[in-house]
Amino acid sequence: MVRSQRLRSLVRSTPLLLMLGVGGVVTALGISAPSLSLPSASGGSIRGSILDSPKEVIDQVWQIVYRDYLDSTGSYNEMTWRQLRSNLLSKSYGGSVESYEAIRGMLASLNDPYTRFLDPKEFKEMQIDTSGELMGVGIQLSLDKDTKELIVVSPIEGTPAFRAGVQPKDVIVSIDGASTKGMTTEDAVKLIRGPEGTDVVLGLRRQGQVLNVPLKRARIEIHAVKAKLNTAPNGRKVGYIRLKQFNANATREMRAAIKDLESQAAEGYVLDLRSNPGGLLEASVDIARQWLNEGTIVSTRTREGIRDVRRATGSAITDKPLVVLIDQGSASASEILSGALQDNSRAQLVGQKTFGKGLVQAVRGLADGSGLTVTIAKYLTPKGTDIHKNGIKPDIEASMTEKEMKNFSVDDLGTQKDSQYRRAEGTLVRQLQKAQAVSTFQPGRANLSYALQ
Repeated sequence: MVRSQRLRSLVRSTPLLLMLGVGGVVTALGISAPSLSLPSASGGSIRGSILDSPKEVIDQVWQIVYRDYLDSTGSYNEMTWRQLRSNLLSKSYGGSVESYEAIRGMLASLNDPYTRFLDPKEFKEMQIDTSGELMGVGIQLSLDKDTKELIVVSPIEGTPAFRAGVQPKDVIVSIDGASTKGMTTEDAVKLIRGPEGTDVVLGLRRQGQVLNVPLKRARIEIHAVKAKLNTAPNGRKVGYIRLKQFNANATREMRAAIKDLESQAAEGYVLDLRSNPGGLLEASVDIARQWLNEGTIVSTRTREGIRDVRRATGSAITDKPLVVLIDQGSASASEILSGALQDNSRAQLVGQKTFGKGLVQAVRGLADGSGLTVTIAKYLTPKGTDIHKNGIKPDIEASMTEKEMKNFSVDDLGTQKDSQYRRAEGTLVRQLQKAQAVSTFQPGRANLSYALQ
């Protein structure tokens, strides 16, 4: 009875953590989890079985999915899920290893790569991820739902992977010569991480060719924002802000960057979200509010329908023209921000279609120190676009050629050597010229040339 009460207490009181981002770098929001309303188990043997610790964790995972899971694959059936619980709790388990296998098999039936079980060691590693500092090579991973292959979402700027030229959408086919076939993202992370200064070799498939890329592990520290004032070829002052990740410092750093560039008389802005894998939901909303005075930013759809709508609060720092750079490595929180700015006609988007990851996972700590991430919602742009799989399409397509990428370095971002940036800067300059023409035109005077620019 004591253990049964403890289970109910854990289910009610364990904090819920929300994940935004793909394959590794995640950030968390603590909010209260409502109590569960669960079906009664048929038969006293099952009710009594959860007094066993291995079964307690199995049942806790089952209950969380039963209450919160948002099915994005069409594989979930409530009656089948109820029967699965009965089957699992009627069995005996020799220990946590066997019960963990049962949990993973249970979750695999959902066919959702983002709903996954983490043993105590894996759960601790995930908590390290949320701290913003880790030992590794600096890549974000995702498991392709259809092919079951490990996909690079994006390398983190300034890390060994970034400097070595690892690219979004690269497929990791081997790690130190071992095939990744059948690996989970957790399996891969265990092999890729390691002590600072040690080596790891990734086999990457790109455009049909396999490249072996040697990398030296390092301490990965993420600074969210980099900003500078550029001068366009025609003399216009352009504020360039690169947002690398939506971490806990991103909102503060973005506000400081905008205010500093305003003090330097920036006439307009290019916000660079390329290869930004996402991060904290609150950061994406707060940063959108720094650019938007009014309008919807994002809405959340759970299995009960639209549950949460975030809006601008009249707190924009600047209303000067804005262009946003995106690419296939821009994911999750990046897609929320770019979608909000696009749908509210606050900015034009330049670049490539984004990654397309709009599902939200809740992170739950379990009774024995293990953990669970479970898909609970999806995000919609202000106009109702489902971000997941669809991504955000740019207003103006712009991509780099293979030749450009070969000779490109991190120091070239946001410079005239960066062809995507040049396209964004040119778009911004045209906006500034158009705004000047409108403000300069005066009825009754012979200045038709201004009016028609």
